[in-house]
Amino acid sequence: MKKIYLSLVVAALTATHVAAEEAKTNWQVTSELGLILTSGNTETTTLKGAIKAKHEMENWTNEYKLDGYFKEDEIEKEDGTKETQRTNEKYFASAQGNYKLNEKNSHFFLFGSHTSDYFGSYRNESVLASGYGKRFLAKSNMYFDAEIGPGYKYFEKSKDEDGNKGDTEGEVIALGKVNFSWDITEYAKFTQTVGMEYGSTNTKTKSESALLTKINGSMQMKMGFNVTHNSIVDKDEENMDTQTTLTLVYSF
Repeated sequence: MKKIYLSLVVAALTATHVAAEEAKTNWQVTSELGLILTSGNTETTTLKGAIKAKHEMENWTNEYKLDGYFKEDEIEKEDGTKETQRTNEKYFASAQGNYKLNEKNSHFFLFGSHTSDYFGSYRNESVLASGYGKRFLAKSNMYFDAEIGPGYKYFEKSKDEDGNKGDTEGEVIALGKVNFSWDITEYAKFTQTVGMEYGSTNTKTKSESALLTKINGSMQMKMGFNVTHNSIVDKDEENMDTQTTLTLVYSF
């Protein structure tokens, strides 16, 4: 299985590199990869990957994101035998188009995303939203962006204890996002993103704090701390999930 995971990672990075070589200078593409394999008394496989692309045009700035997390652990059964089981698996995809307004550093945005979580309280979540965004701070080494607007969220809850498909619901939400970036030095950068989907059924908040250090012209080491909070979850679930990651980021 581990060979299969490694092969998929290499294929994805190769495809991204080929696409980037063919892209024009108005494209910015980054890929992120973290892989942990342990063996011996305990066998664990953890894989995290992400691809982000930004396309600058005369009137539009388009952003695309793909993110995935997969984990397998060796579990000891009641009879003493061990087997490898999937213990975490989550995927996220989003696309956003920003239409540049006449007002300086402001834009109108259209946003869509989908989250698939095999072990969370919500099996699937899809969001469509639009609104207004503005860059409130713009310096040579620092910027701060904020966006807000109405949207609609469709979500499917996880299966119940009997394995039955979870209920599906939809609701109007308010979407808010902030994005802060600070080039501390030529070789170090700090980023902070926060996104909130406020609804009557559930309010979801996602945050990422990250420190990136440059290894060479196109390679960076990233240490990230991610927090996901849901106001309403199943009785046996925690409201907040945290994840600390160490990954390599390659810019094309």
